[in-house]
Amino acid sequence: MIGGIQSHWLKAIRTIFYGVTCLAKYMLGDPALAGARKVAYVSTFPPRKCGIATFTSDLVNSITCLNKLYDQRVIAIDGRHLFKPACEAMEHKIGRDFLEDYVLMADFLNQSSVDVVNIQHEFGIFGGEAGEYIGAFLDHLNRPVATTLHTVLPNFENKSKEVFSKIVEKSTALVVLNETTRTLIRQYGVPAKKVKLIPHGCPDLPLVSSAKAKPKLGLQNKVVLSTFGLLSKGKGIEQVIAALPEIIKKEPRLIYYVLGVTHPQVKKNEGEAYRNMLHDMVKRLGLSGHVRFLNRFLSKPELYDYLQATDVYITPYVSPNQISSGALVNALAAGKAVVSTSYLHAIEALGGGRGVFCRFNDSNSIAERVAEIIENPALRESLEQKAYGYSRKFTWQSVAKKYLRLFNELTQQSEEKNYSTTTPPKNRLSPSLH
Repeated sequence: MIGGIQSHWLKAIRTIFYGVTCLAKYMLGDPALAGARKVAYVSTFPPRKCGIATFTSDLVNSITCLNKLYDQRVIAIDGRHLFKPACEAMEHKIGRDFLEDYVLMADFLNQSSVDVVNIQHEFGIFGGEAGEYIGAFLDHLNRPVATTLHTVLPNFENKSKEVFSKIVEKSTALVVLNETTRTLIRQYGVPAKKVKLIPHGCPDLPLVSSAKAKPKLGLQNKVVLSTFGLLSKGKGIEQVIAALPEIIKKEPRLIYYVLGVTHPQVKKNEGEAYRNMLHDMVKRLGLSGHVRFLNRFLSKPELYDYLQATDVYITPYVSPNQISSGALVNALAAGKAVVSTSYLHAIEALGGGRGVFCRFNDSNSIAERVAEIIENPALRESLEQKAYGYSRKFTWQSVAKKYLRLFNELTQQSEEKNYSTTTPPKNRLSPSLH
């Protein structure tokens, strides 16, 4: 009861403080006093299981910990119609395949006190061809928009290019996750001043040796390889499984963990065909004692336990054009020696001796690289130290501060624009208050 009363009064005090701040800005007529107080995020969000949902949840939680915003609201992209929340954290929704929902939500935000809208963009999470419905939302919205780009391709197909161009035109700022993406979007004529580099965030984990982490999982005296993420054909897991017999000849204590459920959209369209193929492959190669599938969406503590117990982390992705991998970022945060194909994000993240590259779709290359790390403790330690040191630059706390700074900048620019348009008196304080 007492806690409820305290919570009520705290909320009341915050409301009064916000009102006083707004009044001060009005009376002083100074847009420089502006700062973001309310932010809305348009994205997928838990309980949905996908990388963008996890990213947005981590970002919102990390900004909340800074205690600088009055309110954050998530507009979750969902399969159902607008205003059908599944849990308290989601005040509103956009039905993915309902064009009218995008327009209604834009109109709702226009009438709200939200200062900035952050769109987490990946073509597949929005409705219409190539996610074109997000364009209707942007056309109707009159708030500053920061769009975080999770997918940019060197060569867009026609419709994707059209959607991307609309996003570039209507966004106030475009957030890219690495230098590779910043370079990539230059070819599309994106104004440099619109582009802000804020890395993909990672957990602030301690650097723990795998030997210390293994007993908790019953893996002492095992050599652990792992890959995690939502399962789909593009992950290249079959190439790692094909590489295992050669590695096991040199290290029979080896265990390979495939961590995570099948991607929900893949499961909807194809069922468990890919996972079943991997299981069949394991049986055919006689690897049942060396490969373990954890077919569930791991909690963060559980995931971190498995990452810290890993000796070599593998990202054998098939597409060379992948610009962002949350799984890779988490492996770096845990200070893991990584073997990876040379997709765009990996080239940047693992350069400078922070990882080892294997060839695409080449199990022999994977076997060679993994064995090289297992057999060379000095190499492995060097990779771990460099990977961990690199990740310290983009822990979620650091990333949250950068987003907050961007939200403040966009709010201030919007206030200045409104201020210059309305041309109010320079100082609204009455003479008696000077």
